[in-house]
Amino acid sequence: MHVFVTGGSGLTGPAIVTELVSAGHSVTGLARSDASAARLEALGAIPHRGSLDDLGSLRAGAEAADGVVHMAFGGDFADPDDMMRRDRTAIEALGQALEHTGKPFVSTSGTLVMPAGRESTERDEPDATGRGAFRIPGERACLGFAERGVRSSAVRLAPTVHGPGDYGFIGLLVDTARKTGVSAYVGDGANQWPAVHRLDAAVLFRLALEQAPAGSVLHGAAENVVFKDIAETVARGLGLPTAALTPEEASTHFASPFLGTAYAFDAPVSSTLTRELLGWSPSHPALLDDLERGDYL
Repeated sequence: MHVFVTGGSGLTGPAIVTELVSAGHSVTGLARSDASAARLEALGAIPHRGSLDDLGSLRAGAEAADGVVHMAFGGDFADPDDMMRRDRTAIEALGQALEHTGKPFVSTSGTLVMPAGRESTERDEPDATGRGAFRIPGERACLGFAERGVRSSAVRLAPTVHGPGDYGFIGLLVDTARKTGVSAYVGDGANQWPAVHRLDAAVLFRLALEQAPAGSVLHGAAENVVFKDIAETVARGLGLPTAALTPEEASTHFASPFLGTAYAFDAPVSSTLTRELLGWSPSHPALLDDLERGDYL
């Protein structure tokens, strides 16, 4: 299969490109810079110049492909409405290029769209008032193409996709601990965070591309981890104390108020239905093991 991938030169994207190429697929990757193009070429993909805002380029890439994997997501967390608009508009452009072809279209959402305070399954409705609500319009736009002749599916990725070189939520947590001298959590730290290893996430995207029925919602989470355990593992690795913060303290302790709120979020999810549907079986290190033995510390 010839696959058009957006976000292939980002953090999780390269693992997906590598997984697709290793499985025998050919890949064209959206590249908005010379550096992105060079990285894609090094992974065995063909660069396709453009950006999320270049809708003509997105349509051309999708039209020339046998399937699409949409990973790219950009913008400023201070302006979630703009991030939501850009993501939804890009998804609509990609999906329109695939209408009535039966081709697969795998788009990315996040498990933080789910309601807080309880474990959610793939069949539960996302929370339109929650912290991850800005991902919902894009998710719904992608799934809507299932009724327009596209084998579309949405992968809700865990907020922590861990692995070498991670500069996401956990990387930022470690950086903050180094800078402040304490490894912090919010409240009693009992909130649970979904997590998945980057290489396991890459396998899930490939399986979704190859197998997922139209309209499938998939959970890319291998486990739910108690946040205090994460903070304590960081503390041991860096030789620092832990600290329990109030929500008000967290808003200034971490790099942004958004992070302070996100680290307090309690939204465990189940991926049982995803595993049963696609035969997905995560096999790479769990988050705490990766923290202790990987390159975070």
